[in-house]
Amino acid sequence: MRAGRSLRLLGALALSLTVAVTGCASNGAPAAEGGTRVFAADNGQITIPAKPQRVVATGYAVPALIEAGAPLVGISTWARGIPLMSPQDKATYDGLKKVAGEQAAETNYEAIANAKPDLIVIGVPAPVLKDIDVNRLKAVAPVVAIGPTVPSAWRDLSRRQADAAGALANFDRTQAEYKAKADQLAAKYKAVLPQLKLGHVGAYGEVAKGNFQREFNGSWGTNIAQDAGANYYGQVKKKGGGSKDVSEYPSIEELPTAFAEADAITYSVKADGSVPPAVQYVLDSPLWKNLPAVKAGKVYPFRYTEAATYKGAMMTLDAVDKAFAPLLAK
Repeated sequence: MRAGRSLRLLGALALSLTVAVTGCASNGAPAAEGGTRVFAADNGQITIPAKPQRVVATGYAVPALIEAGAPLVGISTWARGIPLMSPQDKATYDGLKKVAGEQAAETNYEAIANAKPDLIVIGVPAPVLKDIDVNRLKAVAPVVAIGPTVPSAWRDLSRRQADAAGALANFDRTQAEYKAKADQLAAKYKAVLPQLKLGHVGAYGEVAKGNFQREFNGSWGTNIAQDAGANYYGQVKKKGGGSKDVSEYPSIEELPTAFAEADAITYSVKADGSVPPAVQYVLDSPLWKNLPAVKAGKVYPFRYTEAATYKGAMMTLDAVDKAFAPLLAK
């Protein structure tokens, strides 16, 4: 009798172990392999699969996790990043199910549930997180919010997103390629670029309000050029959090004061090279034409200033190199 009972207990134990290893999560998604770990996210210490198998990504996490080769089963749309995608990454983007729109409020909870993820990575700024019903998503799968702060923080942001999704190997390779490229450009321009006091006109000025965007170090239009040795002098008068810590919006009448000390000025253009209305507003101003840097012909347009991944940033480095090439012609 004791032997029979022991055999029954061993059988029950083996069955319970099998269920623990191969069973499905309560939401219907396959259980992730390799157990769990605790991940530090914007929304707290979250227990996530150690090796996620089915990942949903939104916002800035979309291009980062496509590039890293994460096991994606659903994404939000991310139109702003399409010009920065390689043909292969664009094909991946097109082939993935869209479970949310460009805005956080456009999250399709039913579509996310139907994708049966074992991890959801939300890549939106912390203030925007309130537009998402995180508790509803948590009923589907663990949710990690990893959103942007200042524009230059995309480096750490994208690495954390790749880490959560278990895709660091590809990420680290691309990061190394970017660093090598940036180091080459820094060496190429070291005799001319670091000595210049630079200013930058960004693409987010508001023509209707009569202002323009001035970007400093660490902003969208400047942070990648900095890796090539560029330095944008000055700082915002009053930090407003996020991108407003590194850019400000003076009135067009302040243009002469803003760039009076600039040896050279760069400005953002669209991916196709055309000038955004907010920048054209500045270029058309008589005040612009009288700036010392403009009179000296030291004005340089940058494409791909919205890069937020290492692959995208390599395209930006190429654009920066092309823009600054005249500095080496003398």
